[in-house]
Amino acid sequence: MIYHIGVVSLGCAKNLVDTETMLGLLHREGFVITNKEEKADILIVNTCGFIESAKQESVENILELAEYKEKGNCKLLIVTGCLAERYKDKIMEEMPEVDAVVGTGNYHEIAEVINQAFEGHKIQKVGNQDYSPEEGLPRIQSTPAYIAYLKIADGCDNHCTYCIIPKLRGRYRSRKMESIIQEAKQLAQNGVKELLIIAQDTSRYGIDLYNEYRLDKLLNELCKIEDIEWIRLHYCYPENITEKLIQTMAKQRKICNYIDIPIQHCSDEVLKKMGRSSTKKQLFTLISQLREKIPSITIRTSLIVGFPGETKIQFKELVEFVEDIQFDRMGVFKYSQEEDTPAAKLQNQIDEETKQMRYERLMEIQSKISGQVNNKKVGKYFDVLIEGFDANSGYYYGRTYADSIDIDGKVFFESNQNHHTGSFVRVKVLSAEKYDLIGEVSNEFSE
Repeated sequence: MIYHIGVVSLGCAKNLVDTETMLGLLHREGFVITNKEEKADILIVNTCGFIESAKQESVENILELAEYKEKGNCKLLIVTGCLAERYKDKIMEEMPEVDAVVGTGNYHEIAEVINQAFEGHKIQKVGNQDYSPEEGLPRIQSTPAYIAYLKIADGCDNHCTYCIIPKLRGRYRSRKMESIIQEAKQLAQNGVKELLIIAQDTSRYGIDLYNEYRLDKLLNELCKIEDIEWIRLHYCYPENITEKLIQTMAKQRKICNYIDIPIQHCSDEVLKKMGRSSTKKQLFTLISQLREKIPSITIRTSLIVGFPGETKIQFKELVEFVEDIQFDRMGVFKYSQEEDTPAAKLQNQIDEETKQMRYERLMEIQSKISGQVNNKKVGKYFDVLIEGFDANSGYYYGRTYADSIDIDGKVFFESNQNHHTGSFVRVKVLSAEKYDLIGEVSNEFSE
């Protein structure tokens, strides 16, 4: 019998790659993938369990899909990913509709789990967090054909005091460089133009396998793949950004002048409590170095407000830091008190109202900075990766090197020509909004 499978993927891009691998494995075993949940015989929710809001979203999705066991075709409901790893027993006890839970290091066993569940067994496959994937596992892209995430490692060795990821994902495990390059070549053959390099800590790549940081060497090899046009770096912890990596970024045309550096705070006292290795001085030095060596670089960061014990003075220090640095892109998160993390046991937990006020203050500052950054682009020319056409406005839209998919802004532009999604076009910026740019197609070259 042919079974139809529907999958909902939640959380981060690393989780999405696991979802795509599960889809590839299931397709190889003869299952049919469907995006119509009401027609699926088997429904899978690949969950996130990082912070409270993510856990709530995961639970809501599980309960929503559970209704298809009563009203639809669904015969099996399977929960995978971080929530399954973290709360396997609770899920099975409190959600009787769930037939199996599969942890972060067991997703490669998904076909076997389904077969066992069809025999009437309730299945738990968890506790294999340090699993290193077999090479060459099949994968079905769920992203647009021209873009793909390339996961170069799994797990984390940083043990930040607010973070549960090491317990859910295990120790840091770099993939072999040859395997990554082979996967990238296959993605290029499938039509991918942009690779987004991801891991829990991308800049740590190679230290566990080769006893040295090798992200620069990996990038040099990826740049040799003919059909890849853009390579974008995410989740580069500041402590491991080497001089060689900066030199490689400056030298290689295909590497976008864009880097995502999650710094979380600037106060030395708060950083120490967070279990972070950087100091404020080191962060200033690194950012100055990046901007000196790569003048057109776009720097994205993420910050946490309301960490236990964060004083008014320390928050003011963070505000001044953000105003001084002028990050091109910035995400702000309110601290979430997560069980089984050291920070959850710290005294002086901050109330939600204060967290919200501090969050809004930083976002207000960043909104102004973003507007100023965009205004400086008016009159300039950029290569834009086309993502679609909005029939209502009559504008095409896409992204520049300075914008990553889903989290950054877009460029909307007019053109009298027909353009294909996934192709590149030169655009002159005519006006700017806080997060987006407006322009027109041009054959001119930037200065």
